[in-house]
Amino acid sequence: MRTILRPLPLLCCCLLALAACDPAEFDADPDVRADARGARTCLNAVRDQTGDASAAINTTLPIVEANQFIIDVPAAPERWLCRTDDAGAAQQIYKMGQG
Repeated sequence: MRTILRPLPLLCCCLLALAACDPAEFDADPDVRADARGARTCLNAVRDQTGDASAAINTTLPIVEANQFIIDVPAAPERWLCRTDDAGAAQQIYKMGQG
């Protein structure tokens, strides 16, 4: 009985890791993958700059330009604009001000 249950924790860890993945990262469309990668790299860039792990992509304000994301930092009511290259790597971040 013990040897049967031994792989169970490993299986649970693998399933949790897969559940945490963004499905867009594995999409067949390269534009969708670059957009997901851009969102992730922009969040990491703003989190590194502000030190606030609660930063999140703003989904309410529309952005017309490609390769740009607005990121809200709730702890300090600020918004940041992040620009990425075509591959999805964050290139520039700008502090927009109050959220």
